[in-house]
Amino acid sequence: MVKKNYLIFDFGASNGRAMVAHFDGKRVTTDITHRFEHGPVYVTETIYWDILHLFSELINGLQASLSKYPDIRSLAISTWGCDFGFIDNKGKLVSNPVTYRDKNRHERSKLLYEILPQRELFELSAGSTNEIMGIFQLFSFKYENALELRSGQKMLMIPDLLNYFLTGLAFNEYTNATMMLLCNQYERTWEEKILNRIGICPSILNDLVMPGDRIGEIQTSVCEQFGIHPVPVIVPATHDTASAVAGIPVVDEGKHWAFISLGTWGIMGMQTDQPILSDQVFLSDYGNNAIPEGKNMLVKYITSLWIIQQCRNHWRNEFGKDLSWEEIVRASVQSGPSKTFIDVDKPIFGLPQADMPKVIQEDCQQRGQETPQSLGDIARCFYESLALKFRYNLELLEEISGHRLELLHIVGGGTQNKILCQWIADAKGIPVIAGPPETTSMGNLIMQLKSDGEVENLREGREISLRSSSIDRYEPGDKRYWDDAYEKYIHLLQMEKRET
Repeated sequence: MVKKNYLIFDFGASNGRAMVAHFDGKRVTTDITHRFEHGPVYVTETIYWDILHLFSELINGLQASLSKYPDIRSLAISTWGCDFGFIDNKGKLVSNPVTYRDKNRHERSKLLYEILPQRELFELSAGSTNEIMGIFQLFSFKYENALELRSGQKMLMIPDLLNYFLTGLAFNEYTNATMMLLCNQYERTWEEKILNRIGICPSILNDLVMPGDRIGEIQTSVCEQFGIHPVPVIVPATHDTASAVAGIPVVDEGKHWAFISLGTWGIMGMQTDQPILSDQVFLSDYGNNAIPEGKNMLVKYITSLWIIQQCRNHWRNEFGKDLSWEEIVRASVQSGPSKTFIDVDKPIFGLPQADMPKVIQEDCQQRGQETPQSLGDIARCFYESLALKFRYNLELLEEISGHRLELLHIVGGGTQNKILCQWIADAKGIPVIAGPPETTSMGNLIMQLKSDGEVENLREGREISLRSSSIDRYEPGDKRYWDDAYEKYIHLLQMEKRET
């Protein structure tokens, strides 16, 4: 078979890339044609995404890819979830989107719950009521009578906006729409009861499209402006985690398996046939989000590598030099077992911090723990705390599902930290299959292949992912140290719970 070429755009919250996937009928090889870094922009006490910069990099990726591979059959875009922008009645961008870490989004959640109680929001949307979800930003706009709602005619999430800029067509892709907490996930429609309660006009929402749908092609004006030719535009699961789960190279479908998408966020959970609504799910802060083919992921969003990324930024400035991840991991190993722990989900760790190491130190002091001093001590404190937090939530997942987990898939960029993957296996006492780092891209590709008639379903796509992927297996080691550390960690969580 002659190889077919497909263009994948994978935009994370700190970097992005364009990748051309070559499919020979059985396996996939890839060529990264463009990379870039980006980040939130803080201005006038608000944290924005620079959507125009993202679109500019999208065009750069398109030009580079089509120059090298003119015969690209389709393209698809996935990004992080939750965030959105508006276009006005003339189809123009109203404002840069506000990020999920903006403080108003979080601080006004209690006001939202006065109108729509948290439990009712969970029951109507089936989603996690974590304040990063889009409804909290939408309510914040409503509360302050913001320009976005006064001038905005259509709400488009980040990948929807990018698709709109390319095609001129306004749609909302379903898996990402569930990150707004505005959907009825049983009916796969917008939930007007939620919109009515918070006073939002349903007309701002668009028709829902499903992963694998072709929404159009690059419009003529864009092609002429940038010297490219039309390419069909497919929607994958535009929420990057939904694409990551779709692309997991599942090694044994017969076992009870869970996953962790390990990156800036640690998004962990399991695939289910439909959303699960129960007291246990609600009280454990789990929630449901859509993945392709009508499947569901029962997930929890955990503040993850964001914390050590913030530490690294501070250390780079403090030491006046670059600092590699290998150096940080090596220092954490040399530091030895941690004597202190943090609850990574404490709200203060999820906010941008100029001096995250100091925030960690102060939190340890407030809990009467020994204060980590060196870079290695702080990194070890974080990595062990994260592994223990994963164990805690995996055990909750076992209680919710009624099944003991037999296997854990870890995907995403964090799989490159082999020490952390081993510690997670040790802490939970479960085999870990790690990799590949780019399952979001694979899930994106699978939906393009399905649209092109190359695969019939997600199962066939995952078989391609397994044949095409390099994965590592980590067997759990001596669990005694981690059992002892876990007792201390549970005590810490109990202290945090009493205080809140």
